[in-house]
Amino acid sequence: MLNLTPAERSVLRAEAHGLKPIVLVGESGLTPSVMKEIELGLDSHGLIKVRVFGDDREARIEMYETICEKTGAAPVQHIGKLLVLYRPKVDAEKSSSGKAGKGMRMVTIVKPSASGTKKPSVSKVLLKGNERVTAGGTIKRVKKKVGTKKSAA
Repeated sequence: MLNLTPAERSVLRAEAHGLKPIVLVGESGLTPSVMKEIELGLDSHGLIKVRVFGDDREARIEMYETICEKTGAAPVQHIGKLLVLYRPKVDAEKSSSGKAGKGMRMVTIVKPSASGTKKPSVSKVLLKGNERVTAGGTIKRVKKKVGTKKSAA
C-alpha cells in the first residue's frame, strides 16, 4: 500500500473534489469485475472516486482497506459512501515517449503575443493523421481531393 504525507493527501483531496465516481460498488460487493474496473481506473486516471452503496459503515471501511491492499493504492479520503483512491499512473511512461496512438502525433505550437512584448503562448497539441499546423499556428485538416469522372474510371 502506498503511503502519503498529509500535505500530499490534502492536495489530492482538492484535486478529487471536482471528480465524479467512475466505479459503483453495488450490493454484490467487491466482485472480480469491480476490482478490474478499479484497476483500470487507477491505471488511466491515477486519482479516482468510488461510490459504495450500502448503509453499513464498517463494511465500507473494510472494502476501502481491501481495495487499497489489492491494488496498491493509497487511501486519500472516505466521506460517507464515497471513497477516494490514488495510485500513480501507469500510462505516464507511454505518453512521455511521444507516441500517442496510430496516426497521432504530438506537436508544440508557439504563438507570439499580439503586442509582441509579452511571452509567447506555448501549447502541446495532439494532431491526427489528416491535420497540419499552419504558419499562424492554427490547425487545419487536409481537404479530400475531388477527382473527375475520367480519373475515377
